[in-house]
Amino acid sequence: MSDVSVADMRRYGPRLAALSLAMLLPSLGTSIANVALPTLATSFYATMAEVQWVVISYLLAVTSLIVGAGRLGDIIGRSRLLLLGIGLFAAASAACALAPSLWILIAARAVQGLGAAVMMALTVAMVGDLVPKDRTGSAMGLLGTVSAVGTALGPSLGGVLIAGFGWPAVFATMAVLGGITLLIGRAFFPSDAKGGKKSTGFDVVGMALLAVSLLTAAAALTLGSRLSGPVLAAAALVSALGFIVFVRHETRVPAPLVRIELLQSRAIGTALLSMMLVSAILMATLVVGPFYLSGALGLGSVQTGLVMSVGPGVAALTGAPAGRLIDRLGSDRVVVAGIVAVMSGTLMLTVLPGRFGVGGYLASLVIVTFGYALFQAANTTAVMQTTSNEQRGVTSALLGLSRNLGLIAGASAMGAIYAMGSRALAVVGLRSGPETGLQVTFAVATGLAALALGSALLGRRGK
Repeated sequence: MSDVSVADMRRYGPRLAALSLAMLLPSLGTSIANVALPTLATSFYATMAEVQWVVISYLLAVTSLIVGAGRLGDIIGRSRLLLLGIGLFAAASAACALAPSLWILIAARAVQGLGAAVMMALTVAMVGDLVPKDRTGSAMGLLGTVSAVGTALGPSLGGVLIAGFGWPAVFATMAVLGGITLLIGRAFFPSDAKGGKKSTGFDVVGMALLAVSLLTAAAALTLGSRLSGPVLAAAALVSALGFIVFVRHETRVPAPLVRIELLQSRAIGTALLSMMLVSAILMATLVVGPFYLSGALGLGSVQTGLVMSVGPGVAALTGAPAGRLIDRLGSDRVVVAGIVAVMSGTLMLTVLPGRFGVGGYLASLVIVTFGYALFQAANTTAVMQTTSNEQRGVTSALLGLSRNLGLIAGASAMGAIYAMGSRALAVVGLRSGPETGLQVTFAVATGLAALALGSALLGRRGK
């Protein structure tokens, strides 16, 4: 048995390493640009609200286009489209580095987001093409580790590059990494099968409807505090109507972008809901944490950064062991264990920081991120193992979409809950302190974790 495992690793190990590089770039692209925003504001004589579009344009492009990218990969070939996405990401990164104005930089970042959407949709989908089914958990754990490393590495790498070479170096580095990944991918990715089933076509109308619906939803969540009431209401209305029209359209076309029966599957539907809820909880730690650590505990920026880096570090260390655990115990058990750990960590965040300060916060954060890493690897494995080959790309994209929507919603809603925490207690006549916002936020997060657990258990009954 061990000889077979060694032979398998020799055969698919280089391909999986190439796939890991393709997973690294989108997460690095998300986190590395944030640290450049103050420098960009100075360089382009822009306001902070204007330079934030460097991040927002990337996020909106990924969110609105990821499902279309996944479906297109199922049609024209996942290897072929993934290589195209990597090349587009690299070219857009180079354009960002050479951008003469802020708005050209923002436009180039949107194109970079399109390349990232392709990469995020297809890296997970291609695991089934690269490794045996009984090793899928280990492969998913590795990809989760790489994604966490990219997220954790981005701010520190970006800071070093800006300090030494200026902000263009941030994007030039991503261009170089993209070029290297493209060359390695061309060498190791398997060729797409020829002469398979002919597709009846790509649902362009469905793609446009879903993109508009997701774009307006993400814009409302991301920019809600900056939009006037009527504009926010209009965005929400357009998004809701767009989704309704999209669903009706998908039931009537011969080659839909997303097969509605896929979303009606209890196992997949509950997995997507759980992913969204747990991702929102994770984002709460990233958004609320810095405010609590600096405001309530009085930590400086360096100390706050060190504490915040523990979360991605734990996720990176947990990914690979989580994958091996999934292969041994099965994905369903690890999904439940991961959510239980997340719920335990959120409960700890309502109690321990107020009593033990930074130590209490760190202990709680470790449990939350450990649980998240377990859950993400197991949940992704469970869904992808039950998905047919011709739907693998779009299913992977739906997982990525649910994660992104959870992160966006967590950033906006949980941040608002933290800000309103003290006022909420005052309304009901209760005393508040410096940790009140944190307590209220993670009490809500505990409720979300309970919903995610219920959803996961319901999904197990549907198998």
